[in-house]
Amino acid sequence: MSYSAQLSTQQEQRSTLTGVMLCIAAMMAFATQDAFTKVIVQEMTVAQVVMVRYWVFAIFAVVWVTRTGTLRRALPTASFRLQLFRSLLSLAEIALFNLALRYLGLAESHALMAVFPLAVIALAAPVLGERVSIKCWCAVGVGFVGTLVILRPGLSVFDTYSIIPLLAALCFAGYHVVTRKVSALGDSFNTNVLYMALIGCLVTTPVGISAWREPTLIEWGWLAIISALSVAAQLLLVKALEYAPASLLQPFNYSLLVFATLIGLFAFGEFPDTWTVIGASVIIMSGLYSIRGQRK
Repeated sequence: MSYSAQLSTQQEQRSTLTGVMLCIAAMMAFATQDAFTKVIVQEMTVAQVVMVRYWVFAIFAVVWVTRTGTLRRALPTASFRLQLFRSLLSLAEIALFNLALRYLGLAESHALMAVFPLAVIALAAPVLGERVSIKCWCAVGVGFVGTLVILRPGLSVFDTYSIIPLLAALCFAGYHVVTRKVSALGDSFNTNVLYMALIGCLVTTPVGISAWREPTLIEWGWLAIISALSVAAQLLLVKALEYAPASLLQPFNYSLLVFATLIGLFAFGEFPDTWTVIGASVIIMSGLYSIRGQRK
Protein backbone atom coordinates (compact mmCIF):
# COMPACT_ATOMS: atom_id res chain seq x y z
CA MET A 1 0.00 0.00 0.00
CA SER A 2 1.37 3.42 -0.97
CA TYR A 3 1.97 6.12 1.61
CA SER A 4 -0.87 8.29 0.23
CA ALA A 5 -3.30 5.35 0.31
CA GLN A 6 -2.24 4.48 3.87
CA LEU A 7 -2.69 8.11 4.92
CA SER A 8 -6.14 8.20 3.31
CA THR A 9 -7.14 5.02 5.16
CA GLN A 10 -5.96 6.44 8.49
CA GLN A 11 -7.90 9.66 7.90
CA GLU A 12 -11.02 7.67 7.05
CA GLN A 13 -10.62 5.60 10.23
CA ARG A 14 -10.19 8.74 12.34
CA SER A 15 -13.23 10.30 10.69
CA THR A 16 -15.32 7.18 11.38
CA LEU A 17 -14.16 7.06 15.00
CA THR A 18 -15.05 10.73 15.44
CA GLY A 19 -18.51 10.10 13.99
CA VAL A 20 -19.07 7.15 16.32
CA MET A 21 -17.98 9.12 19.38
CA LEU A 22 -20.23 12.05 18.44
CA CYS A 23 -23.16 9.65 17.94
CA ILE A 24 -22.60 8.06 21.35
CA ALA A 25 -22.34 11.54 22.92
CA ALA A 26 -25.68 12.41 21.28
CA MET A 27 -27.29 9.30 22.76
CA MET A 28 -25.96 10.25 26.20
CA ALA A 29 -27.43 13.74 25.78
CA PHE A 30 -30.81 12.29 24.79
CA ALA A 31 -30.81 9.92 27.79
CA THR A 32 -29.89 12.76 30.17
CA GLN A 33 -32.60 14.94 28.64
CA ASP A 34 -35.15 12.18 29.24
CA ALA A 35 -34.04 11.88 32.86
CA PHE A 36 -34.76 15.58 33.48
CA THR A 37 -38.01 15.24 31.54
CA LYS A 38 -39.06 12.36 33.79
CA VAL A 39 -38.59 14.61 36.82
CA ILE A 40 -40.43 17.63 35.47
CA VAL A 41 -43.46 15.82 33.98
CA GLN A 42 -44.31 14.64 37.48
CA GLU A 43 -45.08 18.26 38.37
CA MET A 44 -45.98 19.97 35.09
CA THR A 45 -48.27 19.04 32.21
CA VAL A 46 -46.74 17.36 29.19
CA ALA A 47 -48.32 20.03 26.94
CA GLN A 48 -46.45 22.80 28.74
CA VAL A 49 -43.12 20.96 28.66
CA VAL A 50 -43.41 20.09 24.97
CA MET A 51 -44.44 23.65 24.10
CA VAL A 52 -41.33 25.15 25.73
CA ARG A 53 -39.15 22.57 23.95
CA TYR A 54 -40.65 23.58 20.60
CA TRP A 55 -40.19 27.27 21.31
CA VAL A 56 -36.47 26.67 21.82
CA PHE A 57 -36.35 24.29 18.85
CA ALA A 58 -37.99 26.89 16.60
CA ILE A 59 -35.41 29.51 17.59
CA PHE A 60 -32.63 26.98 16.98
CA ALA A 61 -34.08 25.99 13.58
CA VAL A 62 -34.32 29.58 12.35
CA VAL A 63 -30.76 30.36 13.51
CA TRP A 64 -29.45 27.10 12.02
CA VAL A 65 -31.10 27.61 8.63
CA THR A 66 -29.98 31.26 8.51
CA ARG A 67 -26.37 30.34 9.26
CA THR A 68 -26.18 27.33 6.91
CA GLY A 69 -28.31 28.77 4.10
CA THR A 70 -31.23 31.15 3.82
CA LEU A 71 -34.83 31.06 4.99
CA ARG A 72 -35.98 31.91 1.48
CA ARG A 73 -34.33 28.77 0.08
CA ALA A 74 -35.54 26.55 2.93
CA LEU A 75 -39.21 27.55 2.88
CA PRO A 76 -40.24 26.10 -0.53
CA THR A 77 -41.29 22.46 -0.19
CA ALA A 78 -42.21 19.75 -2.67
CA SER A 79 -45.19 18.73 -0.54
CA PHE A 80 -46.60 20.83 2.28
CA ARG A 81 -49.01 18.01 3.20
CA LEU A 82 -46.14 15.59 3.76
CA GLN A 83 -44.21 18.19 5.76
CA LEU A 84 -47.29 18.79 7.90
CA PHE A 85 -47.83 15.08 8.40
CA ARG A 86 -44.21 14.30 9.34
CA SER A 87 -44.12 17.27 11.73
CA LEU A 88 -47.29 16.09 13.48
CA LEU A 89 -45.86 12.57 13.73
CA SER A 90 -42.71 13.94 15.35
CA LEU A 91 -44.77 16.05 17.75
CA ALA A 92 -46.93 13.03 18.68
CA GLU A 93 -43.81 10.94 19.33
CA ILE A 94 -42.30 13.53 21.66
CA ALA A 95 -45.55 14.12 23.55
CA LEU A 96 -46.28 10.40 23.93
CA PHE A 97 -42.78 9.57 25.09
CA ASN A 98 -42.82 12.41 27.62
CA LEU A 99 -46.13 11.06 28.89
CA ALA A 100 -44.66 7.56 29.14
CA LEU A 101 -41.85 8.90 31.33
CA ARG A 102 -44.45 10.04 33.86
CA TYR A 103 -45.58 6.46 34.44
CA LEU A 104 -42.71 4.19 33.41
CA GLY A 105 -39.00 3.85 34.07
CA LEU A 106 -36.36 5.13 31.67
CA ALA A 107 -35.12 1.66 30.69
CA GLU A 108 -38.59 0.21 30.08
CA SER A 109 -39.66 3.22 28.01
CA HIS A 110 -36.54 3.11 25.86
CA ALA A 111 -36.71 -0.67 25.50
CA LEU A 112 -40.12 -0.32 23.85
CA MET A 113 -39.00 2.68 21.79
CA ALA A 114 -36.16 0.52 20.44
CA VAL A 115 -38.62 -1.24 18.12
CA PHE A 116 -38.88 1.81 15.85
CA PRO A 117 -36.10 0.75 13.41
CA LEU A 118 -37.97 -2.51 12.86
CA ALA A 119 -41.24 -0.61 12.43
CA VAL A 120 -39.51 1.55 9.79
CA ILE A 121 -38.68 -1.60 7.82
CA ALA A 122 -42.27 -2.81 8.09
CA LEU A 123 -43.62 0.55 6.85
CA ALA A 124 -41.00 1.05 4.14
CA ALA A 125 -42.41 -1.68 1.90
CA PRO A 126 -46.06 -0.51 1.62
CA VAL A 127 -45.41 3.25 1.92
CA LEU A 128 -42.17 3.72 0.00
CA GLY A 129 -42.32 0.65 -2.19
CA GLU A 130 -38.89 -0.42 -0.97
CA ARG A 131 -37.87 -4.03 -1.39
CA VAL A 132 -37.47 -5.70 2.00
CA SER A 133 -35.61 -9.00 2.16
CA ILE A 134 -36.95 -12.12 3.86
CA LYS A 135 -34.17 -11.79 6.44
CA CYS A 136 -35.33 -8.29 7.37
CA TRP A 137 -38.96 -9.45 7.64
CA CYS A 138 -37.80 -12.26 9.94
CA ALA A 139 -35.95 -9.69 12.05
CA VAL A 140 -39.14 -7.63 12.30
CA GLY A 141 -41.06 -10.73 13.42
CA VAL A 142 -38.48 -11.63 16.06
CA GLY A 143 -38.42 -8.03 17.27
CA PHE A 144 -42.20 -8.18 17.65
CA VAL A 145 -41.77 -11.25 19.84
CA GLY A 146 -39.29 -9.30 21.96
CA THR A 147 -41.89 -6.55 22.35
CA LEU A 148 -44.45 -9.10 23.53
CA VAL A 149 -41.94 -10.39 26.07
CA ILE A 150 -41.74 -6.89 27.57
CA LEU A 151 -45.48 -6.21 27.39
CA ARG A 152 -46.64 -9.70 28.44
CA PRO A 153 -50.24 -9.10 27.30
CA GLY A 154 -52.86 -11.24 28.98
CA LEU A 155 -50.76 -11.66 32.12
CA SER A 156 -51.50 -10.07 35.46
CA VAL A 157 -48.23 -8.09 35.27
CA PHE A 158 -49.29 -6.34 32.06
CA ASP A 159 -49.11 -2.57 32.45
CA THR A 160 -51.38 -0.62 30.09
CA TYR A 161 -49.03 2.37 30.33
CA SER A 162 -46.49 0.30 28.38
CA ILE A 163 -48.58 0.90 25.28
CA ILE A 164 -47.66 4.62 25.37
CA PRO A 165 -43.94 4.30 24.41
CA LEU A 166 -44.91 1.67 21.85
CA LEU A 167 -47.27 4.17 20.20
CA ALA A 168 -44.46 6.73 20.37
CA ALA A 169 -42.18 4.27 18.56
CA LEU A 170 -44.77 3.76 15.81
CA CYS A 171 -45.11 7.55 15.38
CA PHE A 172 -41.32 7.87 15.23
CA ALA A 173 -41.15 5.13 12.60
CA GLY A 174 -43.84 6.87 10.56
CA TYR A 175 -41.91 10.13 10.88
CA HIS A 176 -38.77 8.48 9.48
CA VAL A 177 -40.64 6.93 6.57
CA VAL A 178 -42.39 10.18 5.62
CA THR A 179 -39.08 12.05 5.97
CA ARG A 180 -37.51 9.63 3.48
CA LYS A 181 -40.40 10.23 1.12
CA VAL A 182 -40.32 14.03 1.26
CA SER A 183 -36.51 14.04 1.04
CA ALA A 184 -36.72 11.89 -2.08
CA LEU A 185 -38.97 14.58 -3.58
CA GLY A 186 -36.17 17.10 -3.14
CA ASP A 187 -36.69 18.78 0.24
CA SER A 188 -33.39 19.57 1.94
CA PHE A 189 -32.33 18.92 5.53
CA ASN A 190 -32.84 22.63 6.32
CA THR A 191 -36.37 22.52 4.89
CA ASN A 192 -37.22 19.47 6.97
CA VAL A 193 -35.87 21.02 10.17
CA LEU A 194 -37.58 24.36 9.61
CA TYR A 195 -41.03 22.92 8.93
CA MET A 196 -40.80 20.47 11.83
CA ALA A 197 -39.87 23.25 14.25
CA LEU A 198 -42.36 25.89 13.04
CA ILE A 199 -45.34 23.54 12.68
CA GLY A 200 -44.61 21.98 16.07
CA CYS A 201 -44.39 25.43 17.63
CA LEU A 202 -47.67 26.56 16.08
CA VAL A 203 -49.54 23.42 17.16
CA THR A 204 -48.18 23.18 20.71
CA THR A 205 -48.48 26.85 21.65
CA PRO A 206 -52.29 27.11 22.03
CA VAL A 207 -52.45 23.75 23.85
CA GLY A 208 -49.51 24.59 26.10
CA ILE A 209 -50.81 28.06 26.95
CA SER A 210 -54.21 26.62 27.92
CA ALA A 211 -52.45 24.30 30.37
CA TRP A 212 -49.94 26.94 31.51
CA ARG A 213 -48.96 27.54 35.07
CA GLU A 214 -45.99 29.66 36.04
CA PRO A 215 -43.01 27.34 36.62
CA THR A 216 -40.92 27.73 39.72
CA LEU A 217 -37.32 28.90 39.39
CA ILE A 218 -36.11 25.29 39.66
CA GLU A 219 -38.59 24.17 37.00
CA TRP A 220 -37.41 26.92 34.67
CA GLY A 221 -33.93 25.54 35.19
CA TRP A 222 -35.06 22.03 34.32
CA LEU A 223 -36.84 23.30 31.20
CA ALA A 224 -33.71 25.19 30.14
CA ILE A 225 -31.55 22.09 30.63
CA ILE A 226 -34.01 19.86 28.72
CA SER A 227 -34.18 22.30 25.81
CA ALA A 228 -30.40 22.80 25.72
CA LEU A 229 -29.74 19.05 25.80
CA SER A 230 -32.27 18.49 23.01
CA VAL A 231 -30.54 21.04 20.76
CA ALA A 232 -27.08 19.73 21.70
CA ALA A 233 -28.08 16.15 20.92
CA GLN A 234 -29.45 17.14 17.51
CA LEU A 235 -26.27 19.07 16.69
CA LEU A 236 -24.09 16.15 17.77
CA LEU A 237 -26.05 13.83 15.48
CA VAL A 238 -25.72 16.22 12.56
CA LYS A 239 -21.95 16.48 13.13
CA ALA A 240 -21.69 12.69 13.52
CA LEU A 241 -23.24 12.24 10.07
CA GLU A 242 -20.61 14.57 8.64
CA TYR A 243 -17.88 12.16 9.76
CA ALA A 244 -19.52 8.75 9.24
CA PRO A 245 -22.38 7.32 7.13
CA ALA A 246 -25.78 6.79 8.74
CA SER A 247 -25.73 3.03 8.07
CA LEU A 248 -22.52 2.69 10.07
CA LEU A 249 -23.83 4.79 12.96
CA GLN A 250 -27.20 3.03 13.29
CA PRO A 251 -26.01 0.26 15.64
CA PHE A 252 -24.58 2.84 18.04
CA ASN A 253 -28.03 4.40 18.45
CA TYR A 254 -28.83 1.47 20.73
CA SER A 255 -26.35 2.89 23.24
CA LEU A 256 -29.24 5.17 24.21
CA LEU A 257 -30.89 2.22 25.95
CA VAL A 258 -27.68 1.49 27.87
CA PHE A 259 -27.38 5.10 29.04
CA ALA A 260 -31.08 5.24 29.94
CA THR A 261 -30.74 2.05 32.02
CA LEU A 262 -27.68 3.33 33.88
CA ILE A 263 -29.25 6.75 34.57
CA GLY A 264 -32.47 5.10 35.67
CA LEU A 265 -30.53 2.88 38.05
CA PHE A 266 -28.35 5.54 39.66
CA ALA A 267 -30.72 8.54 39.52
CA PHE A 268 -34.08 6.88 40.22
CA GLY A 269 -33.19 3.49 41.70
CA GLU A 270 -34.90 1.77 38.76
CA PHE A 271 -33.75 -1.55 37.43
CA PRO A 272 -35.54 -3.32 34.58
CA ASP A 273 -36.96 -6.71 35.43
CA THR A 274 -35.67 -9.90 33.81
CA TRP A 275 -38.37 -9.98 31.13
CA THR A 276 -37.65 -6.41 30.08
CA VAL A 277 -33.94 -7.20 29.79
CA ILE A 278 -34.67 -10.32 27.72
CA GLY A 279 -37.19 -8.54 25.50
CA ALA A 280 -34.89 -5.54 24.96
CA SER A 281 -32.00 -7.86 24.08
CA VAL A 282 -34.16 -9.63 21.49
CA ILE A 283 -35.26 -6.30 19.99
CA ILE A 284 -31.70 -4.97 19.80
CA MET A 285 -30.33 -8.16 18.23
CA SER A 286 -33.17 -8.13 15.71
CA GLY A 287 -32.47 -4.50 14.88
CA LEU A 288 -28.75 -5.14 14.41
CA TYR A 289 -29.49 -8.16 12.22
CA SER A 290 -31.88 -6.14 10.05
CA ILE A 291 -29.26 -3.39 9.65
CA ARG A 292 -26.75 -5.99 8.51
CA GLY A 293 -29.32 -7.45 6.13
CA GLN A 294 -30.05 -4.02 4.62
CA ARG A 295 -26.37 -3.41 3.91
CA LYS A 296 -26.07 -6.56 1.79
